[in-house]
Amino acid sequence: MESKPREISSNQLGVHENLLELVEKYRLSAFQKPIAEHTKKAFESVLAWLEGYRGDVIIDACCGVGESSLVLAKQYPNARIIGIDKSSARLDKHQHYAKHTGDTENLDSPANVRVFQADLNDFWRLFAEALKHNRWSIVRQCLYYPNPYPKKSQVQKRWHASPAFASMLACGQTIEVRSNWLVYLQEFQQALSVYNIDSVIEAVSGSPITPFERKYSGSGQPCWQLYTLAAGEDKK
Repeated sequence: MESKPREISSNQLGVHENLLELVEKYRLSAFQKPIAEHTKKAFESVLAWLEGYRGDVIIDACCGVGESSLVLAKQYPNARIIGIDKSSARLDKHQHYAKHTGDTENLDSPANVRVFQADLNDFWRLFAEALKHNRWSIVRQCLYYPNPYPKKSQVQKRWHASPAFASMLACGQTIEVRSNWLVYLQEFQQALSVYNIDSVIEAVSGSPITPFERKYSGSGQPCWQLYTLAAGEDKK
């Protein structure tokens, strides 16, 4: 019997008071941290997979076991889906999820999806640079249930308050984020506003697309999603 997933517990009740200061700081400064060798090698594998490709790319960041990557692959069959996670233990379970997605005729991942082990802090920087020289484009970025780091002191570990945020946005500004901690999305929304990117937050609807979402929704916890709006698109 699975235990009930714990709800978010935080000593931070609302948007962090230093959030906008951090976002602006990293927006105006270059990220100088050396890029890890294992991420360089992973990115070389990504480039090899995209060699000669001229279509749309979707990044599934913090993809975990890659179940969401499989969902995206079926939703966007004409795009290439790149799942990225730092945990080899989670990615090793990807084929298991590929075999249990209801596709009994094909027990492997769809041809348009690959998962890679990499540090997203580095991966986004490499991809942003590669976009300057290649003809494919990132049409969507997904962050489905990233670690919220809910302690107040952990704010700079959250993607939107980290040096990596600018590189993420340089890759593409059509973004969807999901979490069971509403404050995380409220912060993400404010961080986007620094870059003049509009977004909407609403309750998650439809079938779960990650193991986390399945657990949270199954236990009655509310789940939320943020998605960005194209220029001129009206908010609901």
